[in-house]
Amino acid sequence: MKINATLQSRQVPAGQSWAWITQGFRLFRANPVMWVVILLIYLAIILPISFVPVIGSIVSALLAPVFAAGMMWGCQAVANKEDLLINHLFEGFKKNTRQLIAVGGIYMVCLLLVMVMLVLSLNKEAVQLLMTGAQLTQAQARMMMLPVLFALLFLVPLMMAYWYAPVLVGLHHMTAVEAMRLSFLACLKNMLPFFLYSFIFSVLLILAVISYGVGWVVLMPVMMTSLYSSYIDVFEIESHVAAENQRDTKC
Repeated sequence: MKINATLQSRQVPAGQSWAWITQGFRLFRANPVMWVVILLIYLAIILPISFVPVIGSIVSALLAPVFAAGMMWGCQAVANKEDLLINHLFEGFKKNTRQLIAVGGIYMVCLLLVMVMLVLSLNKEAVQLLMTGAQLTQAQARMMMLPVLFALLFLVPLMMAYWYAPVLVGLHHMTAVEAMRLSFLACLKNMLPFFLYSFIFSVLLILAVISYGVGWVVLMPVMMTSLYSSYIDVFEIESHVAAENQRDTKC
């Protein structure tokens, strides 16, 4: 895919949230066995790393966008009627790796700052009561809720900035800052579709738990493929590439 600094997002109807999921499922259904294999390989790598004390959580956070970008290359291959390969998972280690790691680093540092702010703002007496299993008074409960809500005001924009960053850095060779800025603006334009998308996936997660975890085998890959579908829609990738090809032809 060609690099283009003019890539912009658009506002889409709220109903597109369901279309993202159904289109994502079609991408999964095109090669379900390979998607499950890729998921298992990813978990086999990232879970042992994350269990390493202190450094494990840092390394896993830095590598998460690298693997996510690899899955986006896999989605792109499937969408183009190409074979889905295990190598796609590791594509982020070959292309724009530093910026992908930078995305993870920025996200991790910002998340840490929010968590530190939350801990410092919590009522110490109420925290001690919770740790001992004691019941809080209504006043203490309200004092605990205010810092949590304040933290959410920072966490939501952070998630918005992170959402599309791996695919923008990976497939468009953007810098981490450029990609996170564009991701935030794209999500800001589409708050309602993303709210409905999150709600639908929350319901699907509950159903996956009810099914004794069997649904996770399908749901986790579809999370990635539906993210790719939303990226195609929000950034008008097909029309964008067509315009690029037309411009190149004229040149």
